Amino acid sequence: MIKANELTPREAAALLHFYAEAGVDSLVEDMPVNRLVEVEPQSDVKSARQQTTQPSISQNRASAPAKTPAQPAAPATASSATIPDEKAVSDARFAAESARSLGELKEVLSSFSGCNLKHNARSTICLETMPESGILAICGFPSGDDDRVGQALSGRAGVLFERMLAAIGLSREAIGVTTAIPWRTPGDRSPTISEADICVPFLSRQITLASPRVLLLMGNFACRLLIDRQKTVFDLRGQWHSLPVSGQTIPTLVSFAPSELLAAPANKKRAWQDLQSFRKSLE
Repeated sequence: MIKANELTPREAAALLHFYAEAGVDSLVEDMPVNRLVEVEPQSDVKSARQQTTQPSISQNRASAPAKTPAQPAAPATASSATIPDEKAVSDARFAAESARSLGELKEVLSSFSGCNLKHNARSTICLETMPESGILAICGFPSGDDDRVGQALSGRAGVLFERMLAAIGLSREAIGVTTAIPWRTPGDRSPTISEADICVPFLSRQITLASPRVLLLMGNFACRLLIDRQKTVFDLRGQWHSLPVSGQTIPTLVSFAPSELLAAPANKKRAWQDLQSFRKSLE
């Protein structure tokens, strides 16, 4: 276990940068504080609390107050964090390539610790079987419902997705469904570029092992990750793309994710046009 005071200045700066990029703006206090109770007037109690309060992540760690002999040492916070870097991406590529089936890939993802998102996620979302239809749908990243259930497109988004499929004569059981990122992000924020780069090898391997005859990319994040990071779903939707994956070229249609349609129902008309085009391609 590496303690904070054992980090070099460069390692500490990289860790703080990672925390800031992940949305962390403060550290947890060593001692619990009841905010509902009025502040005690005794100066000695106030002084004790000041000694046990951790500084904000934007403050200089070197100025942290010294602990009293009776106070237990604070647990190291860097041991469970992963700093995204080129080595993590390389490790992800190696781990993904080691899988020879979708079942093996799920096991590899479950044991992979090179992405910080996994530390706080409850479930690992990964396609385990591919239906005979050869249709694969890919969304962006797991929601809170997905994380709780352990399945892509759960909750309200899942209900809408099943209705969308039924409108073109398909069922959820007839297609494969997965997410571009296997783990839920803290607060459902968009994954960082570093996090996405670590997860891309696993997504590419999923597609290779599933060997779909047609792909449906749903949502802004998924289409930008796999098609063009400089464009949006509005630029890419409604048209067919040829997605190269491990020597294969897969016909790919881009449309809105169910969660995006729930947030902006006005786009349902465009999504219906996309679904009709998708249905026609299957005939």
